Amino acid sequence: MPSPLDQSSYQVRFDWGRAGLARLAPSDVVVIVDVLRFTTSVTVAAESGAATSLTEAPSSDGASVSSDAGRSGALVLAGCLRNAGAVGERIRHEQVMRDRRTSVAVIAAGNTTARDGDEVRFAVEDLLGAGAVIDALIDRGLDHTSPEAAASAESFRGLRAALHHLVSASGSARELRAHPERFPDAESDIGLASAVDSSAVVAELRDGHYLRSDLIPSGSQK
Repeated sequence: MPSPLDQSSYQVRFDWGRAGLARLAPSDVVVIVDVLRFTTSVTVAAESGAATSLTEAPSSDGASVSSDAGRSGALVLAGCLRNAGAVGERIRHEQVMRDRRTSVAVIAAGNTTARDGDEVRFAVEDLLGAGAVIDALIDRGLDHTSPEAAASAESFRGLRAALHHLVSASGSARELRAHPERFPDAESDIGLASAVDSSAVVAELRDGHYLRSDLIPSGSQK
């Protein structure tokens, strides 16, 4: 019997962290959103044609969720505010290629720290990033969204005018600034992360590496 929490009756689903990925029904496509900083960094690297290895990436929630998603057999994409529209277009293309309704799980990574144990802390930037991806899917006709996904998209729409301020003032951004020895380019990173639809590049997970999607040969194994 399906779980009442798996959102399986909807095409576009939304949840948080590794537990949320496990809770949702298996999906054709999984989009990982970790705006500050993992999936933004992955996207920026992909813009230059560079690959990002999950095993070599700094410890992050986005990398952990990506690793879990990679074992699911789904097409796994890195989503963020920078490339939300491009991710939506990549998924629309995937649905056309599959010639059938394609299910999508959008996973906001949130933040987990040692002091929190396994508990995922709400991260406003990931809510907005996930909402931007879901909004892009809705614009492209993938609009059978779960209530959770719809609420995330509406948060992005309603707060878009204040988005840069919200990301910059978020707890995650303040945490970056509090550790200049680890994040010397924090202000630049925050600016890159909050630039909505400034990139047309999508990174796709293959064999433990995020690679620029249009550099992956068509027909290669997912």
